[in-house]
Amino acid sequence: MKKLTVKKGAQCMACLECVRACSNAFYKEFHQDLSCIQIVQKGDTVKPMTCIQCGKCAKACEFGAITQNPKTGVYMINKKLCTSCGKCVEVCPMKVMVAPKEGPTTKCIACGICVKACPMEILEIVEK
Repeated sequence: MKKLTVKKGAQCMACLECVRACSNAFYKEFHQDLSCIQIVQKGDTVKPMTCIQCGKCAKACEFGAITQNPKTGVYMINKKLCTSCGKCVEVCPMKVMVAPKEGPTTKCIACGICVKACPMEILEIVEK
C-alpha cells in the first residue's frame, strides 16, 4: 500500500509549504482548508496530519464514490459519484478530507507534491 508518512523523529517547522503545494494542486489557490495535509500544533510539537489510507471514508460513502485502487492501495474519490454529503469528512480520523463549498470532496492520493515542497524533507511516500 502506498501512503504519505512523516519520517520518524522529523521536526516540522510549520512553514506550510506542503499545505500550499497540496491546495494549489487540487484547487489552484493557497488556502489551508483546501489542503489534504494539515499542520497541527499540540503544545510545543508541530505535526503534519496525513491520510493513513484506513478506508473509513470508503465505508461511510453510501454512493460508492470512494474505492481503493487495487494496485496502490490508495483510496480515491470518483468525482462523478461524489454528492458532497460530507459523511466521509465526518469519519476521517485524521481530519484531512477536504469538503469545498462547491464540487466534490477531495482526499490525499499520495501523489507526492507535498513531499517535493517540504524544505525540511520530513515527508515521504512509502509502500507498506
